[in-house]
Formats: sequence, structure tokens, C-alpha cells
Amino acid sequence: MSMKGSFSRLFEALRGFRFARAGNVAITFGILALPLIGGVGAAVDYSRANWAKSKMQGALDSSALLLSKEAANESLSQLQAHAQSYFTANFNMPGITNINVGVTYTNTSGSKLVVNASASLPAEFVSVLGVNSFNLTASSTAKWSDTKLRVALVLDNTGSMSQSDKITELKAATSNLLTQLQNAVVNPGDAYVSIVPFVNAVNLNPTNYAASWIDWTDWNAVNGKCSSTKYTTQSTCVAAKKMWTASNHNTWNGCVTDRGLPILTGGSDLPSVGNYDENVSQPVAGNLATLYPAYQAPSCPQVAMGLNYDWSTMATLVNNMAPGGSTDQPIGLVWGWQTLVGGGPFTAPTMDPDYNYSQVIILLSDGLNTQDRWYGNGSATSTQVDSRMYDSHGDGTCANIKAAGITIYTVQVSTDGTPLSTLLQDCATDSSRFFFLTSSDQIVTTFNTIGTSLTQLYLSQ
Repeated sequence: MSMKGSFSRLFEALRGFRFARAGNVAITFGILALPLIGGVGAAVDYSRANWAKSKMQGALDSSALLLSKEAANESLSQLQAHAQSYFTANFNMPGITNINVGVTYTNTSGSKLVVNASASLPAEFVSVLGVNSFNLTASSTAKWSDTKLRVALVLDNTGSMSQSDKITELKAATSNLLTQLQNAVVNPGDAYVSIVPFVNAVNLNPTNYAASWIDWTDWNAVNGKCSSTKYTTQSTCVAAKKMWTASNHNTWNGCVTDRGLPILTGGSDLPSVGNYDENVSQPVAGNLATLYPAYQAPSCPQVAMGLNYDWSTMATLVNNMAPGGSTDQPIGLVWGWQTLVGGGPFTAPTMDPDYNYSQVIILLSDGLNTQDRWYGNGSATSTQVDSRMYDSHGDGTCANIKAAGITIYTVQVSTDGTPLSTLLQDCATDSSRFFFLTSSDQIVTTFNTIGTSLTQLYLSQ
């Protein structure tokens, strides 16, 4: 016998007390028991209703998130049909009737999707008191702002990243971050990402060997052969009045070094007065200091990838990263910046005037600068390289990037006791965007934290 039937029989028995002419105690008990039992039954029914409403809200929240992925590309009738389908599948509760779901979607000043649902839950106990069902309602809103993301990942691929599983953890962390960004956006292009693996060089793809923005002066002086095998360098070859023949440019491995005047053919041995290694001004034909110098880096990293939302290809790039070479954080930063604005092999997608854009560079490095085009030996810390990045006067690559309105996150991974880098700390936009890690496994959680701060989609109830 059901609980509802038992309560009905009990109420019938209690009503019989009013016809009894004896047993005042029983009559009194009956009078007192009616509200007591009715209250217990009501409490059970209302508890069921609250539980059902909680499940209803959870099902509606899940449905809203699923619908937000489709909202921009479907008609309202399609959204309505999918909303009903998603909600019914998630809200699988016996006895529920009269399920209705409604959807509204707007994309003015950001996007907003509102899903409302109603249903009926039959009463079990209080129906004997005239309450036959409970009306359940819930509402869920998915909003995503009018801000679009453009994120440049500037990732240290130097030799020391092979230690303490740093490169392995970096790959995992970057893959997770890409997935996090992919899952957060609703429309293709809501988030663009570029990836710049760096050492003391950046790889711009050897297929670009015929590009007009490359300066081959120093490359030609290093890569070639003399007409006399007695001489192995261009300088000795030319001094001996022999013929030096540069290698075919199609043998270039794709790497470039810091911009400035040629060094090996009698040019400046210091960065040029235009400080082109610290900015993203466009190359100018005939002005060698503005061109990107080809450099046959012994450890040329993976080819840098411009802004895109080809998540699968980015994941492959990240998986193929390998450690090798010395550290030049400034060249990684400036090319991360270059991917955001365009230049060289990179084209920045046009910005829609109806949206705001948040441009971000995330720099991860495990150590200190050791070598750029002019300074350092690749092993010891170089304060001269540091000064190109950010000096005591507030000049350098970091200052220029921040002045352009780009947010910088810096992550230092110190697994060998390297002290906190004030350079990386100062380079970050503010102290909350600098992370000092002492173990490799913190890279994943840190990138997750950064990813959470970047994503714009959120659920409100």
C-alpha cells in the first residue's frame, strides 16, 4: 500500500472519532493528531518539492551552457527545440509533468541567453488537504561579455627546460589552457591565440626565405664557403682575395635574431639607435636595422604560430616543442607582441568596432637571460640582455608593450633555487600577474588560474 493510501486510511479513522460518544481521551487525541500528521506530510512533500527544484535548476544551468555554444548560429525556434531536449534529458525525475522551457537570446552589448522552465510535481501527502501538485519554476542566464580575447603565449624552449620535467609540464599546462579558452568562447574568433616558442631566436618558418623583410647580411657571412678550402670564414676568405659564396637561402632553418644593424660585415656592434629590437615598427626597405636578421640558430625552436583558433594545430605545435639553446626573453616578448599587431609573416585579424578587445601576453621562462644578438655567452646571466627587456629607467620591450595597452603575465619557474627575478616581476602588468613557481607541477595550476581570469563566459542565476 502506498504512503498516500496509508495516510488516507489514517485520516478516515481519525474522522471516525467525531461520531464516538465515549472516550474523551480518544477524541482529544484525534483532534490533536490531525494537524500533527498533516504537518509531517506537508514537510515531506515540500522537501520533495525543494529537492526537485534544486535538480531543475542544475538541469537548466547545464542546458543554458550547452545552448550558449549554439546561440549565435541558430534560429530562436532551433534554440527552443534544443532547450526542451537538453532540459528534459537532464531533468530526468519520475512523476514530473507539464514540463515547459522558454528561451530568449540577445547579442546587444555582449551576448545574453535566458532559459526559463516550469513543471508540476504531484503531491503525495497534502493532496488529502486539497493540494494536488506543486508548481516548479527556475531560470538560468548565460552571459558573455562584449570583450574578445587575443592571447600570445611566449614559451621558453631553452635547454634548461629539459630539467625537472619542466618542458613536459609546460606542454600539459599549455594544452589545458588552450582547451579552457576553446570551451569558454561561443563564436569562432571570440578568442584568438598565438604561440611563440623562443630560445635566443624565434622561428619564422624557413618557407619564408624569399620574403623581403629578411636581412641576410650576417647570415650570408656565416653560411657559405670560400673558393679556397684553406679559408673557412668570410673575413679570412675576403682578406685573402678569394671568392666567398653564401649558401642558398633555402637552407635557412627559419630562425631570426634581434633586429639591428649587421654586425659581421663592419656594422654596429650594439643595438641600433632606433631600438628596433624593442618595438614592432614595420620593416622599411633599404633600412637594414628594421629588417629581421636571419640566423642559423643551432637550436631553432618550433615555428611560431600567429593568431588563430585552430585548436588542433596549436595542440600539435605545443606537443612538438623540445628544449635547446640559450635564453633571450626579449626576442620572445617582442615576437609575441608582433603576432598581436601583425608584421613579418603574421597578420593580425581586423578588430570589430562593435567589440572591446583584451590583448594579453603570457611569458613563461625558467630562468634568466643569458644571450641575445650582442650580449652574453649563453650560460651566464647577462644584465645587458636584461636592460633591453626592461631597465631602471622604465624603458625596454616590457615598457613598450605595456604602453601599447597590452596586459603582460609573467611566470618564472625556479626548480634549481634561482632567486626571484625582479625583471620578470617588473615586466608583468602588476604584481597579481607575476607568478613565482618552485616546482614544475605548479605550471599546470598556474596556467589554469590565468585561463580562468581570461575567460569571459560566466553563469549567473
